[in-house]
Amino acid sequence: MRAVVVRRPGPEAVVEIVEVPTPQPGPGSVRIAVAAATVNPVDLMVRAGVGGTPFAAPRDQWGVGWDVAGTVDAIGDGVTEFTVGQPVIGISDRLDVSLGAQADYVVLEAGNVAPAPVSVSSVQAATIPLNGLTALQALDALDLASTDTLLVTGAAGAVGGYAVELAAARGVRVIASASPADEDAVRALGATDFIPREASLPDAVRAIVPGGVDAALDAAAVGPAALAAVRGGGRFACVSPPNTPIPLRGTTVHTVLIRADRTQLDHLVTQVDAGNLTLRVAETHPLTAAPEAQKRLALGGLRGRLVLTP
Repeated sequence: MRAVVVRRPGPEAVVEIVEVPTPQPGPGSVRIAVAAATVNPVDLMVRAGVGGTPFAAPRDQWGVGWDVAGTVDAIGDGVTEFTVGQPVIGISDRLDVSLGAQADYVVLEAGNVAPAPVSVSSVQAATIPLNGLTALQALDALDLASTDTLLVTGAAGAVGGYAVELAAARGVRVIASASPADEDAVRALGATDFIPREASLPDAVRAIVPGGVDAALDAAAVGPAALAAVRGGGRFACVSPPNTPIPLRGTTVHTVLIRADRTQLDHLVTQVDAGNLTLRVAETHPLTAAPEAQKRLALGGLRGRLVLTP
């Protein structure tokens, strides 16, 4: 089968499409025939090496790709909740793997997989796991009440867009920060207030909410400026660890590192099928164009995910 890999992470790393043996599912896992896999910023981290340096553990190659939508192709011992041929979505939430989701087949632990939504295509469904779970887990970490105010930076992005919609569904007042061109889009997702990303966040937020917001989800990795927009004793969630600010003024700061969670995946799928969660695909590319898709992602400016198909 074909798989997208990186053999020497670092500044000169090359993304390759190679032929490898089809993996076999072990106990507690399933093999998925991939119909769609997304391209995410974490893929650029794999190519560069975490933190900009090569991975410490010796390995011949590192697999690329976290999100997947497809059908169950084979089942390992002990798995009873899935059947061969069943449409599913899933997430490979590890960096230290030889094969990722950008491949013809991927093996995942059964707990990383959920039945796919029935109302959307595989291309759309593939955009759910990584960014949907990140947004959901960040909101849960913030422990929001319906009376709270929430600042979301990068509100038009993949994580930020899901966060706006999920928070608004909880009754939270969402103040969104994004490009002026995206104001209508983020308001349509449920944002009550909008701040252009060029504005001074602390000043702009306090003009809307004197004293600052109760919480912030910093999807754009703004860092200290977003923290300064939170009231003293408030809550802050960062999804980019290098940009986690110091928890000043008694603020509780959470660094959200994505984890697979079938129950949460099921919840996201339910929201999609109920029409409560907007899935956005920016572009689709064949699997063989994975290197070009990474270059496109690095250019920025996308509204939605890049998706690779066989």
